[in-house]
Amino acid sequence: MKKYIFNRLLQALVCLLLITIIVFGLTHLSGDPVMLMVTPEATPDEIEAMRVSLGLKEPLYVQYWRFISKAVIGDFGKSLRWNIACLDIFMDRFPATILLGSAAMFFSAILGIPIGIISAVKNGKLFDSIGKFFALLGQAMPAFWLGIMLMMFFAVRLRVLPTSGMGTWQQLVMPTVTLGWVFMSSLTRMTRSAMLDVLDSEYIKMARTVGVPANMVVWKQALKNALIPIITIGALNFIILLNGTVITEMVFNWPGVGRLVVEAIFARDYPVVQMCVLIASSLFVFTNLFVDILYAYIDPRIRYS
Repeated sequence: MKKYIFNRLLQALVCLLLITIIVFGLTHLSGDPVMLMVTPEATPDEIEAMRVSLGLKEPLYVQYWRFISKAVIGDFGKSLRWNIACLDIFMDRFPATILLGSAAMFFSAILGIPIGIISAVKNGKLFDSIGKFFALLGQAMPAFWLGIMLMMFFAVRLRVLPTSGMGTWQQLVMPTVTLGWVFMSSLTRMTRSAMLDVLDSEYIKMARTVGVPANMVVWKQALKNALIPIITIGALNFIILLNGTVITEMVFNWPGVGRLVVEAIFARDYPVVQMCVLIASSLFVFTNLFVDILYAYIDPRIRYS
């Protein structure tokens, strides 16, 4: 087990190294960063001075080493728009994304997993058809459309919820539903599929034959063995939520990471964009590592050599 964890950690570090190379390379392939940052009225001397101050006159390998050595300690440079440390900007926006992401994940899990379980138990019956219909709706409705419809109904017509912003629990309701609805449908479908596979296995049939109570069969034996794909998609969905969903945050004017990325792109603030991409990639890589290790503790049949 220790050898497996070490190998997976090594693979994760190699993956992150490749990501830094790609991010650094794309910054330079997109053109001269200085020309993207200066105003049209900038003189040649001002352009050259900025190029020197950013270290762009040095060889690429020197620039990359400086970039990666600073990124390791959390130094992503200063924002070109706000003129403060990029990491400070990220940490200022990240709590809002954590709040929205956690609320949306709770909403999707509290509805999606029970609906998926009951749909699998009542396979082919009315509840199963209703559950599949809601899952289909979640996959079919774009987030921006759902957000606008919720805004028009609850904020404009009924006037029971504010249209946008952050500060009160009322302002959290519509973004949570908008963001959580899509992930609820994916959790419902995955839970239903995993439970159907487990409920059709021989040991579940044997448990029912010997008279084990139906609730214990479903909620203790079947669900425990169906958790691996559910945890996998749940963890990846949560990381997507924490990285910020751009559309939802823009529709509801939510001051999170997704909106920060959009603002940085429009402002040509490439240090902030680089930082957000690296942090998002790191979260994905290490979440996958954590889930792989968690498998062995969830399912005793899994062993790593």
